[in-house]
Amino acid sequence: MIISALAFTFLNVFVKSLNNFGVYQIVFFRSIGSLFFTIPFLLKHKISLLGNKKGLLIMRSIFGLISMTLFFLSIKYIAMGTAVSIRYIGPIFAALFALLFLKEKIKPIQWFFFLMAFLGVLVLKGFDTELEIKGMVFALVSAVFVGLVYITIRKIGNEDHPVVVVNYFMIISAVIGGLLSINAWVNPVGKEWLILLSLGVFGYFAQLYMTKAMQAGETNQIAPLKYLEVIFTIIIGLVWFKEIYTIWSLVGILLIISGLTLNIFTKKK
Repeated sequence: MIISALAFTFLNVFVKSLNNFGVYQIVFFRSIGSLFFTIPFLLKHKISLLGNKKGLLIMRSIFGLISMTLFFLSIKYIAMGTAVSIRYIGPIFAALFALLFLKEKIKPIQWFFFLMAFLGVLVLKGFDTELEIKGMVFALVSAVFVGLVYITIRKIGNEDHPVVVVNYFMIISAVIGGLLSINAWVNPVGKEWLILLSLGVFGYFAQLYMTKAMQAGETNQIAPLKYLEVIFTIIIGLVWFKEIYTIWSLVGILLIISGLTLNIFTKKK
């Protein structure tokens, strides 16, 4: 999980550093890079690329594409650690969607922890005057679509291999991202090629090692470690991009992480 958090962190850092490129072109390269891993894997293991639950696979891919695009936009406007923290409230929206659509129950204490996390978001916006509202809205809506992704994956269940799910996501993202980036296409030069193609590599291994971590250990012990991404991102943002975090922004981030971590422990009891 620590390797996964580091991979996600470097993905965030490189996206932030690509100031000369539009978000759709970044989405395109992020997706193409991962397809170098997913397609050979499926062909090697003779797994159908088309999958079984095609409608849900397409729906999950579109939700994921919207979430990814909005998140990449958000880190152009606000500090990476703040954007990552807000995106991580996605499981709260997933729980609410599960309550509405899957009729799953939420324990009373979980509502308190959800409120704690939402309070963190309110603290970020209400007291951190440096925070741009546009970037925060992008990150918040991205989190809503993360919740929809979780619910769609739950509906897919074990009917499709996890790599099939990711492969659908990457193909649809590459096609749509590529088409939308044509008018504003910027030809990469030199090391920009390496950075753009590395997005897919970091994204793939971040997902791979997160999955391996969940398979190898107890969820309530392993899952909180994914929030190390926030800490790693804050540190690199401070050093590399000279990002500024006020006391209130750190308080808001702490509330979000605390609420989500406590929810994980409560849910698994």
